[in-house]
Amino acid sequence: MTRRERLMKTLKGEPVDRPAVCFYELNGLDEDSADPDPFNIYCHPSWRPLIELTRQKTDRIVMRGVPMADALPDPAAELTRREQWIDANGSRICRTTIRAGSRTLTRLDRTDPDVRTTWTVEHLLKDEDDLEAWLALPRAPLSGRPDVRGVLEAERLIGDTGIVMIDVSDPLCEVAEKFDLGTYTVIALTRPDLMHRALEKMAEVQMPRVEAISEALPGKLWRIYGPEYASPPYLPPRLFAEYVTRYVTPMVRAIHRCGGFARVHCHGRLRDILDHIAATLWTRSSRRRRATWRCLTCGRDTAGKWCCSATWRSPTSRTCRRRRSWARSAGLWTKARPGRGAGSC
Repeated sequence: MTRRERLMKTLKGEPVDRPAVCFYELNGLDEDSADPDPFNIYCHPSWRPLIELTRQKTDRIVMRGVPMADALPDPAAELTRREQWIDANGSRICRTTIRAGSRTLTRLDRTDPDVRTTWTVEHLLKDEDDLEAWLALPRAPLSGRPDVRGVLEAERLIGDTGIVMIDVSDPLCEVAEKFDLGTYTVIALTRPDLMHRALEKMAEVQMPRVEAISEALPGKLWRIYGPEYASPPYLPPRLFAEYVTRYVTPMVRAIHRCGGFARVHCHGRLRDILDHIAATLWTRSSRRRRATWRCLTCGRDTAGKWCCSATWRSPTSRTCRRRRSWARSAGLWTKARPGRGAGSC
């Protein structure tokens, strides 16, 4: 069994010769030990044995983004300025400024040599007024076509030693990373109206993009990152359903429609939000060919009568006593059709 076959069978829930082992963001393809750039940590000789082990032995998952080619210019680009320099400590500094009405939004990032991390020293949005100014910025609708060359070239280079995973952020990630964590959590808790306006702004671009890429690259593994911004202890579980499930579920459905595999990146106190993760991912039944009513909390076929409840069930019949109308209003009910499952990582 090749490494590619092992990974694909794992995603499909089929038997394999051994568990697949992947070093996550270390894939043996993107780490260039010959590049002397001081910001390339992999040029240090201590990395070479691990990179070679990754290349020769692991089940490689290579992450790739998919840009849009021939897209219309972003109208906000004319309002944006970027500067970059090396400071006295040898760190690379990048300043981004955006003219938003009467306000100037500023972001400052720092990258240190020998550390594969970019630190955001100053966040773009500092308060609710900055968020309102950012919401008023013009934004071009999605246009162009997916540029799949990067994905296809990576697949060619790794051959049967692994697979390529398409990497995409969710709307929450695009919004939350614009604030420092303290300001973000306060606004997310106290101003859900502003949060939904911001999330909808990002979803208007993100959803058509995911649909276009899914159609251009069917059957691929995807990583959707960003839901961790709504996991406890940052936010209560109810807001995970508001800020993640509502916006990520359509992305998952678009991926599934084209035979792909959706993988949600999340961390925190996952026990508190497992039901919501399930509701985000398991939107269709993969076990039945007929249309079925399926509870999004547990994935069980409900035959159009009841939903599953993680909080209370009848001790005798083991069926939930909550009515279908309640489940629909809570977003825990969907008419399911044959599809593919997904995982959380």
